[in-house]
Amino acid sequence: MIKRKSNARGKMHESSTTTSSTSTEDEIDCELRPGGMLVQKRSEKTDVPAPYLRLRIAFGALRYEISVNSRATFGEVKKVLTGETGLQAGDQVLIYRGKERENGEYLDMCRVKDRSKVILTEDPASIERRFIEMRRNAKIQSAHRAISNVSMEVDKLVEQVSAIEKSISNGVKVPEVQITTLIEMLMRQAIKLDSISAEGDASAQKKLQGKRVQKCVETLDVLKIANVKVQPVVVTTKWETFDPPPSTAHWEIFD
Repeated sequence: MIKRKSNARGKMHESSTTTSSTSTEDEIDCELRPGGMLVQKRSEKTDVPAPYLRLRIAFGALRYEISVNSRATFGEVKKVLTGETGLQAGDQVLIYRGKERENGEYLDMCRVKDRSKVILTEDPASIERRFIEMRRNAKIQSAHRAISNVSMEVDKLVEQVSAIEKSISNGVKVPEVQITTLIEMLMRQAIKLDSISAEGDASAQKKLQGKRVQKCVETLDVLKIANVKVQPVVVTTKWETFDPPPSTAHWEIFD
């Protein structure tokens, strides 16, 4: 550093002084602000507490007011808004002064003041993901209902199969058309199951009901063969016989 001094004679002379930045001056750290301005880097070691700001948040037709530290980032603001709106931080978009703000941007560096207005919107990709998830859940619920309806019908048919099996085991012949009709009803339920698009837990239930139907059909096929071998029971009745009445009547003659 060069300093100029004047002596008593009015003449100017130069004196050179050299100072060490490490001994007389503290080293100054700088950082580049989002706007491109080089400023002194903010030191975290300060005894002066940062003031809090009240931010007005507009989320569609809803309005919120939150309090955050002026040195907080927009990412930290999103975390606060998660508790207020239920919207996850990764699904939020914050707009201040017409510009979308990144998570790492500081409020004070973006000149956010007390009672500043910030617009909150939902990330379009998040909306699409939620819509897909809603459709998936609706599809799963529909599959559960359809499988449940088939299950109730199969329960009724299983009871009929058990009744036929009991009759044949007791030696009672069953009309063949009854067995054939029951097999056709079971096959209709199998077709309904095949038409149901299921995944996850619903897929496991679908397979379970399919196995029940298959087992009933196989049982009826066996019973059909056994039913043919059942001999019909002949019921005979012993009749009591009586002597026939006389063919001619004896008349008493009077004078």
